[in-house]
Amino acid sequence: MPPLLVLQTINWFRSRPATRSLTNKNTDLRLMLAYFAIVAGLGLLIWSSDRFIEGAAVTSKYLGMSPLLIGMVVVGFGTSMPELVVSVISATGGNSGVALGNAYGSNITNIALILGMTALVNPLTVNSKVLRKELPVLTGCTLLAAWQVWDGTISRMDAVVLLAVLLMLIGWSIWQGLLHPRDELEADMERKLASNPLPIRRAVIRLLVGLTTLVISSRILVWGAVELARRFGVSDLMIGLTVVAIGTSLPELASSIIATRKGEHEIAVGNVIGSNLFNTLAVVGLAGVIHPISVEPELFNRDILVMLCLTVSLFILGYGWKGPGRINRIEGGFLLVCYISYTGWLIRTALM
Repeated sequence: MPPLLVLQTINWFRSRPATRSLTNKNTDLRLMLAYFAIVAGLGLLIWSSDRFIEGAAVTSKYLGMSPLLIGMVVVGFGTSMPELVVSVISATGGNSGVALGNAYGSNITNIALILGMTALVNPLTVNSKVLRKELPVLTGCTLLAAWQVWDGTISRMDAVVLLAVLLMLIGWSIWQGLLHPRDELEADMERKLASNPLPIRRAVIRLLVGLTTLVISSRILVWGAVELARRFGVSDLMIGLTVVAIGTSLPELASSIIATRKGEHEIAVGNVIGSNLFNTLAVVGLAGVIHPISVEPELFNRDILVMLCLTVSLFILGYGWKGPGRINRIEGGFLLVCYISYTGWLIRTALM
């Protein structure tokens, strides 16, 4: 829970009179339910996301998909399913601030918090030729997102463009998988799949249970987040950038740290690249198709620029100009400091 909301909650309760009417008691109960909805929703979201990704990866293996494509498409994009479901539900309910804040806030969290903490645990090395080619693609997609947000709205046409780019990237990923059959990412993915030999029936059950629980937990989380935003006068965008973005990014944090402790650096970095591509193109694209999104000015002036700077930093660190890309502990610490500074900026903005 962001410190801002904790302070506001304490002040709110202190300001309440000692004798409360039935209406005030109902209001307090609704506030407690909102907190419970966020905690329960996030917990279920993390659990269901892990089941969904595991089931989808193993099912794809039984269907004959190569380990490289599973790592690039299924796992990379699958880790963004929480963001996708949360943003679609938010857009359907007219809470576009939660949808955009969730997508772009998750991108910032993925690079600065997740890769920063992962590199502190174990420095990262990027040998995969495919991932090194995806880094400039991610930078280009981030520039496209900045250009679309600049005029203050994401129209349905903008959203269609994002989804069209996503389809082209999926086709490009399949082509790259055929060109590089023994990429480092494929080797990491083969080891990961071999360590979890699920039968097809259990894999499909995990896939379906994970997806169903994702939808239910996302609805619970969005209700709690919107209720808190209304209660404390915080914008939907701010809630999306903090509580929701951090919560939906927790599956990437867990999988990246586990992967790097096993020496599977390509999976750790691939999770973030794939997730950010999916957030930028699919999550925002689907939300915009459902309902055109009006963009608050601070989203471009603050959040999009931070996301763009972090994406360029990831490109410089991960590309590897004279050999494999590396993110050492010092650079990981720098990314983590960037995230803490950005969060402090958000809190300061909300208090103004």
